[in-house]
Amino acid sequence: MGKIIAITNQKGGVGKTTTAINLGASFGVLEYKTLIVDADPQANATSGVGLDPREVEKSIYDCLINEVPPQEVVVETENPNLDIIPAHIDLVGAELELINESNREHKLKMALDKIKDEYDFIIIDCSPSLGLITVNALTASDSVLVPVQCEYFALEGLGKLLNTIKIVQSRLNEDLDMEGIVLTMYDTRLRLANQVVDEVKTHFQDLVFNTIIHRNTRLGEAPSFGETIIMHDATCKGSINYLNFAREILQKNDLTKMKNKDKQLI
Repeated sequence: MGKIIAITNQKGGVGKTTTAINLGASFGVLEYKTLIVDADPQANATSGVGLDPREVEKSIYDCLINEVPPQEVVVETENPNLDIIPAHIDLVGAELELINESNREHKLKMALDKIKDEYDFIIIDCSPSLGLITVNALTASDSVLVPVQCEYFALEGLGKLLNTIKIVQSRLNEDLDMEGIVLTMYDTRLRLANQVVDEVKTHFQDLVFNTIIHRNTRLGEAPSFGETIIMHDATCKGSINYLNFAREILQKNDLTKMKNKDKQLI
């Protein structure tokens, strides 16, 4: 049975989508069957793996509103072992359409339960908000991964997010765990970046992953080609960061399916 990880932070521009698609691609090349669920109306994860959101025939919206089976919505990507349930701009209206529905917070969970056994990991890319779609993602998930950028105001809003997670745990999903916090956009040239790293580790201690995602030109340009960093440049710093991050998550979850040649960090 696959593990479902929601990637969320209500702050925009912290690397949620970058982490979703590149962590998913890294799991894929490590031979873990992975599904990305694009739960953001901006559909950046969809375009980031090479699909045109305007040409998507069925999307996560159809699963939530029309109860279309997720098997009919899944699209294979060019990345090894990586599929996606794409998003469409229609998702903007989904929250209003769900508001009067019974079990409105469980719609995504009910959809993913039908497909969970087919994947090792399901990664949900959430929108930069704490609305009903994000609550659906948290209700459907086994754990939450929070990207935090190594920049000023890094901790701003984290308290509100953690409070929302606690509310979901108490009312909707008591099994929801914190996967952890991953530091992103780290620039070794900036003293501020090191201060943020120290501050986040002081506040959250063991919740913070050892792997830090560095700022990287190739990582930034890959989405414009509709490619994950693994497909765009497998040898660049961004690729190495995300492969190491994927391995760290696997180790944390005590998953040892990796081939011997993949066990050593690059």
